[in-house]
Amino acid sequence: MKTRSAEILCIGTELLMGDIVNTNAAYIARRLAELGINLYHQSVVGDNPQRLRDSLAIAFSRADTVITTGGLGPTYDDLTKETIAACFGRKLTMHQPSLEALESRFAKSGRPMTENNRKQAMMPEGCTVLKNPNGTAPGCAIEQDGRIAIMLPGPPREMEPMMDHEVMPFLQKFQEYRLVSRNLHFFGIGESALEEKLHALMVSSVNPTVAPYAKTGEVMLRVTARVKELSEADALIAPALEKIKEAAGEFLYGIDVGDLQTALVRALSERGLQVALAESCTGGMTAERLTGVPGASKVFSCGLCCYSNEMKEQLAGVQQDTLLRHGAISEQTAKELAAGVRRISGADIGIGITGNAGPEPSEGKEVGLVYIAADSPWYQQTFTLHAARRDDDARNYIRTVASSHALNLALRACRAYPGKEA
Repeated sequence: MKTRSAEILCIGTELLMGDIVNTNAAYIARRLAELGINLYHQSVVGDNPQRLRDSLAIAFSRADTVITTGGLGPTYDDLTKETIAACFGRKLTMHQPSLEALESRFAKSGRPMTENNRKQAMMPEGCTVLKNPNGTAPGCAIEQDGRIAIMLPGPPREMEPMMDHEVMPFLQKFQEYRLVSRNLHFFGIGESALEEKLHALMVSSVNPTVAPYAKTGEVMLRVTARVKELSEADALIAPALEKIKEAAGEFLYGIDVGDLQTALVRALSERGLQVALAESCTGGMTAERLTGVPGASKVFSCGLCCYSNEMKEQLAGVQQDTLLRHGAISEQTAKELAAGVRRISGADIGIGITGNAGPEPSEGKEVGLVYIAADSPWYQQTFTLHAARRDDDARNYIRTVASSHALNLALRACRAYPGKEA
């Protein structure tokens, strides 16, 4: 059984015009990678039958599987099924179970079902119908002469569950091998420095492979094994994980954890701890990131946005003498912010952030200078960040990187906790 190759073809003039960001291609690509299906091209085409036919012909000239999104709706310009069915020499016929599901959906919603909605239940003869419990447009797959065309709806809330629950099992039967990946997340080390530490492992590894991916302020390593059975993956991946931990474990903040804020919420939850934040230059960004994680309410005590010196004094208890002698942008102020917010909230860990996000120097301190402090009974640490950047997004970049360092410092404080072992 050969390894299949695929191409993603996203359909919609709104995508070409930039009115909608194409997140579908990225999602499908990630899921295809899990199946070990090679993906070499992605394309976007407008709602035009001839251009769709041309794009489909090009796609099938270099791949045996084409996955489309969009154009399955009830309106006149939704022509994906009609066009692709014609390319395969298939007629459209009414699929009675899809029609009944449509009628039931409209009846439950109390909305009248217009005649053009019936079009969505028309399917190419002999296709595999892909159920859509989250919308009115079912998907479908045509398999013929070694080629497969899979048609999915455009809205991500409909497409993603269909890809997961309908397309993945459908494609799995054509694959002998699968790819299994573990994602290792690093903070405090750049991509080049990490690559230098792991260069020998990266160039020598064949199965599993080890590949770095740079993100804003951090690096991810993906370790990927090619296996016939999922049960084989751990035995292949585990030795590589151990070598990576030995070489760069001090910078590793999580495996398959997603991001710093998720890692922090999990670590706090496991230890029964709470964190509190006092933010100046980040303006509440750290609190926003933290509260975006499910379960944060159990571990996040409070967040203060102390932008002015008066509020640093009144809310967080920073001493006026500290502000006069050292300034708001100082290690001393960061320490007092952290200690103050921990004191007033009763949290186990306090984090203070103060700095200059620009656009001009302040208190004689350069743009990008940030001080971050952690305060707890067992861990006190201050970090100085120099994050200067000269572009239109510099201010947001400084705030984002400072926020990440604050989350990382809180995570280090949490993991240093000498009490209950996680």
